[in-house]
Amino acid sequence: MLDFAALIEHYGEAAVLSSGGAAIGLLFGFSAQRSRFCLRAAVIEFWHRKFGEKLSVWLLAFSTAVVAIQLLILGHYVDLSAARQLAATGSLSGALIGGCMFGGGMILTRGCASRLLILSANGNLRALLSGLVFAVAAQASLSGALAPLRIAISGWWTVPGGSARDLLASVGVGHWGGLMFGLVWLCAALVFSLRSGGTIWKWLGGIGAGLAVALAWWFTYTVASNSFEIVALQGLTFSGPSAEWLMRILSAPSTPLNFDFGMLPSVFVGSFLGAWLGKDLKLEGFNDGYSMGRYIIGAILMGFGAMLAGGCAVGAGLTGGAIFALTAWLALIGMWLGAGITDRLVDHAHPARLAAAPVEQPAADFKAP
Repeated sequence: MLDFAALIEHYGEAAVLSSGGAAIGLLFGFSAQRSRFCLRAAVIEFWHRKFGEKLSVWLLAFSTAVVAIQLLILGHYVDLSAARQLAATGSLSGALIGGCMFGGGMILTRGCASRLLILSANGNLRALLSGLVFAVAAQASLSGALAPLRIAISGWWTVPGGSARDLLASVGVGHWGGLMFGLVWLCAALVFSLRSGGTIWKWLGGIGAGLAVALAWWFTYTVASNSFEIVALQGLTFSGPSAEWLMRILSAPSTPLNFDFGMLPSVFVGSFLGAWLGKDLKLEGFNDGYSMGRYIIGAILMGFGAMLAGGCAVGAGLTGGAIFALTAWLALIGMWLGAGITDRLVDHAHPARLAAAPVEQPAADFKAP
């Protein structure tokens, strides 16, 4: 068993946090790439009533994260009551509106924030540009030109931190109830997986992505418990880290090394390794001007929506949803609604555009255009 107190004393909090973030990011990136984990694809299957492989993978990741985190809490390995998603004042209006915007954006970009990073590592230039625009929009929403609008919307309807923001406490079922909920959905995910077929990577990758979310909570809690400095409890998310890394590149770094510093680039590396193993590396670009405009608009919606909702599809959907934060669940509901409506209005209202749209498929080798 690792002696975190000794590691922190010898290397310091920053080095330990960034190293742990790198290891967990590597697991998530590899697992997400090999399983094709994607909320956008799962939502489309759900609204089209297909209940196929993509929905199975997302349910595997979500239910695994819920079960693992609830087991950690019940075993007294973590205490997440001080996590921002539960302890701080939350915005119900921001969660719902931001979730809807994020959901619509991920349909336009054909992938959520984490999926864009995964695809970028596979050579997808559309995803790379969209990811950069997403990071700019997220930073502008955090402390730039879009920040006043985000703050205004967030203030429309708020909820105090504590039990009012904890769904398990509000319903009165406790963490045992949360564990049972997760086990039910894990069983459903396994049934869907058996019916939809697919490779072993679908199972391993979906479960691995969910475990990475739980490991992030456990790791940051363990470091915080063994440190004399204040260390924030956090799980996996891609909106804040994307904005942070953008500012690290564009200006002199003012933020010390942390969990996100190691996590974000390691997700990229993990995805690259997964694509190399599966022979999925391929350079891809835009087909036309309409496609580029669509991706840019979608990335802006996702960047602003994620900051407004308090997290992206992974940050709110898995990380916050697995600890049953009220605002995270509202954001997740908003993402499913926003994505379903946008898919109906944009793609299925214009079949020709849908048919001409680029499809993310594995490739046999790595080729220049």
